[in-house]
Amino acid sequence: MKRILEVTGFLVMVFGVCGVLRELTGGWFRLMGATRLLTDHVWFLEGRELFANIVIAALGLVIMVVSDRVRA
Repeated sequence: MKRILEVTGFLVMVFGVCGVLRELTGGWFRLMGATRLLTDHVWFLEGRELFANIVIAALGLVIMVVSDRVRA
């Protein structure tokens, strides 16, 4: 369980950071655009793509911290 949380947290954080880079560069950084699906198709995130990607990256970090607290 611990390993699954670590891998999931890392992937979520990488997707969030890639989304932040994409928003800051104006769409130039298209690698791993999985968060683009979320930010384009959720109506209350329109105009808040940068904030949403920061929250996704922070969520990945939180998942990784929680994985350290889980017993092996």
